[in-house]
Amino acid sequence: MPAVKRHEEMNGMNGDINATGQPDTPMEVATFLLKAALETPDSDVAKVKEHVKDALGIVRGLDPYLEQVSTPASDVAQKIWQDSVVHPWSEVYMAGKTQFKLKKEMVTNQHEGVVLKMLVKLMRAKRVLEIGMFTGFGALCMAEGVPDDGQVVTCEIEPYLKDFVQQRIAGSPHGKKIRIELGDAAKTLKELDVSTRDKKFDFVFMDADKVGYTVYWDLLIDRDMVAPGGVIGIDNSLMKGRVYSDYNADDVGGSAIREFNKKVRSDPRFEMVMLPVRDGLTLVRREPTELVGDAVMQAPSVFDRLSLRGKVALVTGGGQGIGRAYAHALADAGASVCLIDLDGGKAADVAGELMKKGVGALALQADVTKAEDTERCIGKIVETFGHLDVAINNAGMNKNSDSIDTSREEWQATFKLNTESTFFWCQAEAKQMMKQGGGKIINTASMAATWVPHPQNQTAYNASKAAVLQLSKTLASEWAKKNIQVNCISPGIVRSALIENSEALRPLVSLWYEQNPQGKLCEFTDLQGAVLLLASSASDHITGINLTIDGGHTLW
Repeated sequence: MPAVKRHEEMNGMNGDINATGQPDTPMEVATFLLKAALETPDSDVAKVKEHVKDALGIVRGLDPYLEQVSTPASDVAQKIWQDSVVHPWSEVYMAGKTQFKLKKEMVTNQHEGVVLKMLVKLMRAKRVLEIGMFTGFGALCMAEGVPDDGQVVTCEIEPYLKDFVQQRIAGSPHGKKIRIELGDAAKTLKELDVSTRDKKFDFVFMDADKVGYTVYWDLLIDRDMVAPGGVIGIDNSLMKGRVYSDYNADDVGGSAIREFNKKVRSDPRFEMVMLPVRDGLTLVRREPTELVGDAVMQAPSVFDRLSLRGKVALVTGGGQGIGRAYAHALADAGASVCLIDLDGGKAADVAGELMKKGVGALALQADVTKAEDTERCIGKIVETFGHLDVAINNAGMNKNSDSIDTSREEWQATFKLNTESTFFWCQAEAKQMMKQGGGKIINTASMAATWVPHPQNQTAYNASKAAVLQLSKTLASEWAKKNIQVNCISPGIVRSALIENSEALRPLVSLWYEQNPQGKLCEFTDLQGAVLLLASSASDHITGINLTIDGGHTLW
């Protein structure tokens, strides 16, 4: 048996990919085949061609396959890419419309475009800087990844390209996020305002003239243009293989990129990883500066302290309205959330919404006034998630009846749900939290706990919510040394479809708008910031407070 044949079989090249010594990556397999071709006797031309053909198929098929199995670029972005490929760049240059001789190969590859979009999304980048726009394909891909109030600032020296891009991005709803800075990129970088955190860039993509990379890099770093935790992406960092092989190793661009790669890699202030995406994509992140000084300087970022990653929360009355808004806020901050509601179907619907956001969620049907349901729910949460860190007791009712007409049954039912159940849920939650070393309890009260809304009559409701407020203060005092913070959120009148569409309430709605200094009612989303603060470690020294969110309604 020929030596080459034996070598192939030993390495699994005849189909057994699990054989010892099997080349692992497409590049390793192609390398193996090419080495086999070199080792094949000159007389066996057919075998040499076979090896080369196999290697060519592996290498040539890689990029098309990556595009095939990746989510494609948007229709508008693809149209820009296609226009870039077929545009008569040589004719444009000969006509004197461009300063430099441009070519279709300068456009960002479609696969790399969707990689950039994914990076921007994963980073939740809001401000992006691109150095080297060309025809705007990459800029649009990244613009599609930033939020509606985000922006992609892109630097371009060719006026012709600015017109080319503006005509084409007009067809995309994301085109408005792109701001083109025309002129020499170095000059633009010197002039961009990055004086405050919100003006710095979360992601920078460098894809301009390769000889200028060092200049752009130094400006980015010296001017502190990248936001804390931001990333710089560097395109063409493999430079057609010239940075590591003998192939055209003395090429000006290849030499410049090789030296640039060494410069960044040798700087201890940065960590970098080079990815073999197309012609090389290097991602660079600045290591956090070690802060010295007092507790304020050394404290974790307030954004980190507002995070609820790894936390588990419950929300009673979580199937709709205020409870649903609370649940989404907690999930957005990274918590796993249990939705507890008398209507199990609605709880399940909200749990489904949260799972689409990529967080853990559990829906439980329960009557919060029943002791057995309280114990069952707490037990199920601990069984499922292992612990309970945040509890929001939100279930409640309001019958809106005149005092003279309020029945004993209505009074008792209101207090049983609004006040009594709140106490016993707090008690059950605290028992679990004490086992864990602490936690957060947030009770929904109402502006009616401290102020009498009018002209509607709701004596039972007002009294029950005032009791919730005093109950929360008392529990906060008792459990403070157990590291359990108990607080209240008191919403004002919350705008809902029920209120807006009710003929009976329409006269009251108009009056409520007039009573409010802001001239509007509370939205569900207005309550989310408060619940996030009180649920997070940013509020560890806040306990026993009542946070009224009413747009100033109770000021008048």
